[in-house]
Amino acid sequence: MILYPAIDLKDGQCVRLYKGEMTQATVFNDDPAAQGRAFAQQGAEWLHLVDLNGAFAGTPVNAHAVESILDAVTIPCQLGGGIRDMATIEGWLKRGLQRVILGTVAVENPALVREAAAAFPGQVAVGIDAREGRVATKGWAEETNVNVIDLARQFEDAGVAAIIYTDINRDGAMQGPNVDATAALARAVTIPVIASGGVSRLEDLIALRDCGAKLDGAISGRALYDGKLDLAEALAVLKA
Repeated sequence: MILYPAIDLKDGQCVRLYKGEMTQATVFNDDPAAQGRAFAQQGAEWLHLVDLNGAFAGTPVNAHAVESILDAVTIPCQLGGGIRDMATIEGWLKRGLQRVILGTVAVENPALVREAAAAFPGQVAVGIDAREGRVATKGWAEETNVNVIDLARQFEDAGVAAIIYTDINRDGAMQGPNVDATAALARAVTIPVIASGGVSRLEDLIALRDCGAKLDGAISGRALYDGKLDLAEALAVLKA
């Protein structure tokens, strides 16, 4: 199971939100490139990047910050937020991203997900963000009646690289991940699932690893910045 350190970008800075609220952002670093290098130097195998402003705007906003991270590290990076058309997908992959994450368009334009996954094998993931089992879109600002597992199953034959599942009510709250919901999703589909939201200590990672369903990875942000989770120690435990 891969541990993905998260770098969430708002107004060019590294921040963490509380339960997805843009008004409750804590700035942890005003140099995204330096933060990316720090995670890489500690042994991270991947970075998980989010353009928070872009998620609301529907188009990339923190492109300069993302590019600075790509220039600073050699490990693969995945990015979500504001990626809603083929031109943006292709542009980011040409720029050096290993994987783009499609969230809002997975609900509003699933055909685009299929087209992108076919055009760029292994480089397109679906981001499913949910409250109480229902998908939220547009930077988590809009609620839908779409069920998480129903949405995921739509892409079973599309060739997507992964599903990144975020429990919004756990995100940034340091209350632990929603292990049961994540495991249920992983058992319901054959697509690799990456857990996000609430991973705040080593025990959370172990619980996800040992949940009874095969998870491809887990994302952690605030706990790494706060020092509640030691990246090197966590990586060692997961590899063991």
